Amino acid sequence: MTSHADPRSLGKFLKARRAQLDPEECGLPGTDTPRKVAGLRREEVAHLAAISVDYYTRLEQGRVRASAPVLATLVRALRLDDDQQAYVYELAGRTDDRPHRRLPVQQVRPAMRRLLDQLPRTPALVLGARLDVLAWNPAATALYTDFAAIPADRRNYLRLMFTDPAIREMHQEWAHDARDAVAALRMEAGADPDDPELDRLVTELSAQDPDFRTWWSEHRVNSATYGTKHYRHPLVGDLTLDCDTWSGADGSGQRLMVLTAETGTPSHDALRILTSWTAEPVNPRTVPSRAPREV
Repeated sequence: MTSHADPRSLGKFLKARRAQLDPEECGLPGTDTPRKVAGLRREEVAHLAAISVDYYTRLEQGRVRASAPVLATLVRALRLDDDQQAYVYELAGRTDDRPHRRLPVQQVRPAMRRLLDQLPRTPALVLGARLDVLAWNPAATALYTDFAAIPADRRNYLRLMFTDPAIREMHQEWAHDARDAVAALRMEAGADPDDPELDRLVTELSAQDPDFRTWWSEHRVNSATYGTKHYRHPLVGDLTLDCDTWSGADGSGQRLMVLTAETGTPSHDALRILTSWTAEPVNPRTVPSRAPREV
C-alpha cells in the first residue's frame, strides 16, 4: 500500500541533504568564487537530476508531489543510501514505487576459504545470506553433491534439501533437519525482511512444497549452530555426524558449517573412506557413481 505523502517534510530533507554534499565529489566543476551556501545549490541539484530548477524549487517548498521518475533521479543525484532512499519514498507517499535494492554480491572471506583448504578430510561449507552455499571443500562434494554443477543462483542449502531428491533421501531424519533449516531461514528473515532474494526463495518453496508452507507459517526460529545429522550415504552407508556452525566475526553473516564424526566410530571410518576418494584417483569400475540429478 502506498504511504501518505508529506511534501513539506520531503522538501526539508532535500534541502538538508544537498547541504551535506561536496560539489566536486558530485562531478561539478570547481570554482574560485566563494559559495554563499554549503553543499549544492538548487540549480546544481536540478542539473544533476535532469529536471527544471522551478520544479525542484517547488519540491523543496513542499508545493508539489514528487513523481516516481523524479524520485529515482534525485536518489542518484543526492547519493542516497538505502535508509535515506526508504525515507524519501516514504515522505513522497510512493513506497510501492521504490525499486528493489541491489544486493551486493556475496564474496567468500579469504580466511573462510583458507579454513576450507585446511580441512581436506572434513566436509565443510561456507553459508552466506539465505543459506546460500558460497564455497565448499572436496569432502563436502563427496558427502553431498557436486556443488559446482549447480548454477550459482540455485546453489542454496535449503533449496537443495527440498528439491534435490538424492539429498532429501540421504537425510534419515529429513523432516527434523528440514524444519530446523526453515527455522534458521526464518530467523534470517527477521534480521532482513526486505531482502528480495529471500522473498523469492520463500515464494518458490512455498509453491512447491506443502511442508515448507506449513513450517514457514509456524514462525519458529532457530540459530542452528550445532546438532547431529543422520545420513544414509549411497556409497558408504549410514553416517552419524556432528554438525557445527560458526559465524564470522566480521559481521558479514557468513558461516562455516563443519561435519565431523567421533574418532573410532563406524561413521568416522566411513567418512575417512569417503573423503579418501576425493584425495586419490578413483577407479570408476570399483567405486559406484551417484546418479546425475537436476536442481
